[in-house]
Amino acid sequence: GYMIYREINIEDGMPEVKQAIAHLYSEIERSKSYGAKVMKLIHGYGSSGKGGKIRVAIRKELEKCQKEGQIAFFITGENFSIFDENTRKILYVDKSIREDKDLNRHNNGVTFVVFQP
Repeated sequence: GYMIYREINIEDGMPEVKQAIAHLYSEIERSKSYGAKVMKLIHGYGSSGKGGKIRVAIRKELEKCQKEGQIAFFITGENFSIFDENTRKILYVDKSIREDKDLNRHNNGVTFVVFQP
């Protein structure tokens, strides 16, 4: 069915960075084909080791996607709050986003990807 908001766990199964990035791209394509507006990525924040590497790599990749117009923008979990302009842009897209447990929690283990309207 039609969905607006998808949640994807990128850290599931402790992938290598390359696998995590491949997973990111396939989920971007899948989200677009579903007509999703927002995708929440759970990538973990791993202060050391793999988790941290995945978070950094995923966000670097998303910067590239944004430049190339594949996504509209992304919001890091740290900035996902009612005080953030980009967050406010998406809070009205779908009620479930407003109820997301990470809102205002500054959780750097997640990133929200927003697609072109």
